[in-house]
Amino acid sequence: MTDPISDFLTRLRNASKARLEECVVPHSTMKEGLAAILKAEGYVLDHTNGTDTQGHKTLSVKMKYVDNAPAITGIKRVSTPGRRLYYRYTEIPRVLNGLGIAIVSTSKGLMKDQDCRRNKAGGELVCNIW
Repeated sequence: MTDPISDFLTRLRNASKARLEECVVPHSTMKEGLAAILKAEGYVLDHTNGTDTQGHKTLSVKMKYVDNAPAITGIKRVSTPGRRLYYRYTEIPRVLNGLGIAIVSTSKGLMKDQDCRRNKAGGELVCNIW
């Protein structure tokens, strides 16, 4: 697998469209950070760590639905392994004119776009969520 973050985002997108209760993915620190931001912003209910039958660490994300519609309307990977996109804090694009969030990987960790502007931290734009 060349892009595990893209795989994580695709699994979340597919789980929300299929109206699944939870989405289980292989664990990584970055995926856990993404899930924590999604929980803080109200796009998912919760995330927990676990293990599968073979003993590998997994990350289980409980999906959120509002009036039987998924809370995640759209999710898009911006920076890919073949095309990394870096932005200064003043250049980070707004998602749907501020209705969505952009997640940026900075030297201070993963942050949403508003926190990057507030803390004056730029970095790699990982994904957009609305």
